[in-house]
Amino acid sequence: MKEENGMTATPVEPIVSPFYDRDGITIYNADCRDVLPILGKFDLLLTDPPYGLGEKLRGGVTGMIGGRFNAMVDAGWDVKPDSGTYQAMLSKAEEFIVWGGNYACNEFPPSPCVLIWDKMNGTNPMADCEIAMTSLDGGSRMFSRHHFSKGCGGKVHPTQKPLPVIQWCLSMVSEAKSVLDPFMGSGTTLVAAKLLGLRAVGIEINREYCEAAVQRLRQGVLSFDSSG
Repeated sequence: MKEENGMTATPVEPIVSPFYDRDGITIYNADCRDVLPILGKFDLLLTDPPYGLGEKLRGGVTGMIGGRFNAMVDAGWDVKPDSGTYQAMLSKAEEFIVWGGNYACNEFPPSPCVLIWDKMNGTNPMADCEIAMTSLDGGSRMFSRHHFSKGCGGKVHPTQKPLPVIQWCLSMVSEAKSVLDPFMGSGTTLVAAKLLGLRAVGIEINREYCEAAVQRLRQGVLSFDSSG
């Protein structure tokens, strides 16, 4: 501790201020590890954290994978959160739905229910589906939706989920009144929560995606009615 005028000065913890806070929707432009400790409890954790596939997507086939991801991998994109981060966010909610949880299975308790998004890719070289680990009871469920269905708007974030997929997730926990997304990307979870009148908090370390999320929230769904 630093001495000032003969007195011992106690270090002050930095205060994390919201980037956006309106109509029950709050956004923090920060590392979720800095924000989670100051938050209370939520009904539902609904998030899509990095899967740790960055290096695996380097190079690969030409076109969508090789040309699109190399620069992002170089910038440190898609580094999987450590175990402490998983446990910190899981401790903040009564129920959870975590996409890509199959890449971190040891972070979750056993569950009879996983959610599967059938991406309807056809011959697309990307995965045919994505899996979410959950705390829900009942059997596993599947939802079919193509990223580029008719009427979809453009993607802002490279791993952006279609809005109908996130709306489907929320329908699985219909009693939830508050939602937390520590890896919110361009804010699809927040848009879905706003449409249902839920309270929601999103955390995103990239300012550009925070700005995109705010724009989406201000515009309602409009051109984003079917996009992620």
